[in-house]
Amino acid sequence: MHYAYPPRKSSNPPPYLPRTSRISRIRKSHLRSIVLFVLAIVGLIWLFSGSSKHRSHHTISGKPPVVLVTVLDDTNSNSVYIKNIKENRIQYAEKHGYGTLLVKASDYDLNGSPTSWAKVVAMRHAITKYPDCKYLWYLEQDAFIMNPSLKVEDYVMGTSKLESAMLKDLPVVPPDSIIKTFSHLKSDDVEFVLTQDKEGLATGSFVIKNGEWAKFFLDTWFDPLYRSYNFQKAETHALEHIVQWHPTILSKLAIIPQRMINAYSSHDHGDQYKDGDIAVLFARCTNAGEKSCSKESERFSQQWRTSFSRA
Repeated sequence: MHYAYPPRKSSNPPPYLPRTSRISRIRKSHLRSIVLFVLAIVGLIWLFSGSSKHRSHHTISGKPPVVLVTVLDDTNSNSVYIKNIKENRIQYAEKHGYGTLLVKASDYDLNGSPTSWAKVVAMRHAITKYPDCKYLWYLEQDAFIMNPSLKVEDYVMGTSKLESAMLKDLPVVPPDSIIKTFSHLKSDDVEFVLTQDKEGLATGSFVIKNGEWAKFFLDTWFDPLYRSYNFQKAETHALEHIVQWHPTILSKLAIIPQRMINAYSSHDHGDQYKDGDIAVLFARCTNAGEKSCSKESERFSQQWRTSFSRA
């Protein structure tokens, strides 16, 4: 019987490697793999976040400086009244080189929500139509601009003007909300400006700074969840809820004195209009009768036309 011989050892054996040298080489190999993996991850993050954001970022030129937005009630049968509202907005906008968005509430599908929600959609529409505008001023239908010499970007949103006008450490919903406007907020941080009346936040007139925050805010405000709550005052009460529960929004909010952009034609519901104010709103007016909006507007119609002809 023959037995296999054991394998012969090589006459040129590999050089002996100390244990520490082998471990060092393994560690270096692993370290190199880890470094390459980390670099790959960093590259992917940069590709899909940093560089893509840079490519998609839109620099706002500020042209036009302001867009004036008004939602018109297409159920109002007084064509003369609606015509006067349109003329008032267009003349003011043309004087300062502003854009306008005058739309009907029925232009938007609100899925059964009250038509007052259309103001939120209209503001989002205005950003799409005027992506380079710097500010958007929403002014509801039942109002006249009275002082054509005042420019929104200066009179309301000017740095020093807004800094002095902001009502800090103020209950967001009067009279005793425990949530208050930020006491340390600076005008440069403000993205959203509105007022209060005797009943709470007043959404008949407000200003928003165009940008990514504005889109986020309007999308949040129009969330179907809030529209399904059936708030008594629809979008106004929804806004009161949002600013009290979302610091991201409250931290960009400035409440200013009512007469700066939202004076009322009577003192029943808030601060009353005085000569020189930028606008007058016919608060709580009706479509018909003694308290109709068209009737309430009559005593201001000639005044705004005279002011515009002199400006």
